[in-house]
Amino acid sequence: MNLIKSTGTFGFYTIISRILGYLRDILIAIFLGTSFIADAFFVAFRIPNTFRRLFAEGTFNAAFVPSYTSELARGKTKSKKFADQIFNLLFLGLFFLVLIIEIFMPIFVGLIAPGFIGDTEKLKLAISLTRITFPFLMFVCIASFFAAILNSYNKFAAASAAPIILNLILIGILFFGKYLDDQVVFYLSYGVSIAGFLQIVFLYKFVNKFYSLNLNFNFEITKPVKIFFKKLLPSIFSSGVTQINILVGTIIASFQASAVSYLYYADRIYQINLAIAGIAIGVVVLPQLSKYVQTNNKNKINLIQNKALELSMFLSIPATIALMIGSIEIISALFGYGSFDELSVKNSAKALYFFSFGLPAFALIKVFSSFFFANHDTKTPFYISLISVILNIIISLYYFRDIGFIIIPIATSISSWFNSIILFMYLRNKKLFSFNQIFIKNFLKILFASTVMGIIFKYLINFFGKQLVYDYEFKLFYLILVVISALILYLLLSFFIKAFNSKDLKLKY
Repeated sequence: MNLIKSTGTFGFYTIISRILGYLRDILIAIFLGTSFIADAFFVAFRIPNTFRRLFAEGTFNAAFVPSYTSELARGKTKSKKFADQIFNLLFLGLFFLVLIIEIFMPIFVGLIAPGFIGDTEKLKLAISLTRITFPFLMFVCIASFFAAILNSYNKFAAASAAPIILNLILIGILFFGKYLDDQVVFYLSYGVSIAGFLQIVFLYKFVNKFYSLNLNFNFEITKPVKIFFKKLLPSIFSSGVTQINILVGTIIASFQASAVSYLYYADRIYQINLAIAGIAIGVVVLPQLSKYVQTNNKNKINLIQNKALELSMFLSIPATIALMIGSIEIISALFGYGSFDELSVKNSAKALYFFSFGLPAFALIKVFSSFFFANHDTKTPFYISLISVILNIIISLYYFRDIGFIIIPIATSISSWFNSIILFMYLRNKKLFSFNQIFIKNFLKILFASTVMGIIFKYLINFFGKQLVYDYEFKLFYLILVVISALILYLLLSFFIKAFNSKDLKLKY
């Protein structure tokens, strides 16, 4: 496996998905802005979307890939039997979960958006929309099962491309937004569930080369299956801790008008980088790490771990600096149109600014967690993540009354840094990870290149200041110009000072 090539493949389709997601969100911003209808839709969309991120972006992988890789080593018959048992249990469990939640949806929405309870109209709308979107949970989990099988064979393209389907369908609906008026949120909600089903169909065409589906409820729960499900819940919590923190933030933010929307738009920006700097790298390295852990090849393990960490920092540190410097201009250029007024820009930019402090930590959690998962350990990151979430909740609740929704991104960043540092310390103490000399040298070079890039980015933001104000019609063009210029400079400087070695493009791991 080539780490750079595989991450590049995963990252390419993820970027396409995120760009389409941005186009989707700018259309939502134009038609819905930060209105009460937008708040209701974002709550309804946040639930399935959070589970999509939890399952599709590496969490299901974390429990499944090491176990499936072990079964593959024992033969195709063993691996097929294991996969069949997991699928049938997953299908059955998800079906009844969705059915129960659909029946008790008013209680469920009351729990995830308690701030809506005082607003009957908003609560009623959120219940109706969540009922429509909730089947997406079942569909995306099954799609994630198929994706995990593909990833086990180091096939990353189809799995990373599948989320594009959701964005294409929602964009198609939004193009007719002006004819649908307030009913557009219902069409969007139906589009979410339809897209989930189509992802299953899309992925099965690829996974069929490696695994044929066998839906059969006369199954036995073998020892490997028991081990898998023991690992699954901790891996969902630990690998998806950032998404859980954001979901917690949404619950708390529901008590402040428009706060859910502010957080949603800010979340959309930094998730673009996180998808590559953390999620893509964590997903890509897991199958190879699991294989080398199985054969106890310590040199290969150390090489992959350090390169994965280096690549993560190479991508996340410059993005952090850019988001800190240009949060207002970025939000304004991307979403500042139609119903998305200057106040919405200002508040969403504040959230983005504080989220950006935690971006390297969000990426580190994904990468460090994959080191544990490769060693069949999901409990340790689970306990650390649990403490992190509790810390997040305590900080958010304690300060929310005084400073409002802005405490949510602050608390998320603080708790994420806590999480990543404890994960690192535990890895070091258990001798599951150690820095090599190449990483330390390259990390210092990355910091230097990122600092220079930040200075130039700040200069370009100021230079095009008049073209980046809220009222300027072509502000998006100038933002793209500034971002591309800073990115090219960063890449050229990085290659010139060898912060990133061109030999790694061909290196096999």
